[in-house]
Amino acid sequence: MYGLLADLVVVVHLLFILFVMFGALLAFKWSWMPWLHLPAMSWGAATEFFQLICPLTPLENSLRANAGESGYSGDFIAHYILPVIYPSFLTVNIQVAMGTSLLVFNALVYYYLWHRRRNHAA
Repeated sequence: MYGLLADLVVVVHLLFILFVMFGALLAFKWSWMPWLHLPAMSWGAATEFFQLICPLTPLENSLRANAGESGYSGDFIAHYILPVIYPSFLTVNIQVAMGTSLLVFNALVYYYLWHRRRNHAA
């Protein structure tokens, strides 16, 4: 049961990361989405800029340990995502670049939405 819960945490973690990265796009459909996305995006950017570990990582490791499996050190991105994108050479500079890209992409989406709504209101 613990192993299954750990796998579920991994899925939730991945969905959260995707929401952090692309949640601004959901605001095209739901105007209230920025109220959820902006705090999540702020957390995501902070984890990259300050090399924080998301609370879901220790939760997953604890569940894996309770299931008799081994956990891992570091954070979710470093363990699951970066080996695919940036094999074995994650640096602080790469994390800062990822955080900056996150902020720039989402700022552009929100600017476009704001500009579009402002023009439609006028």
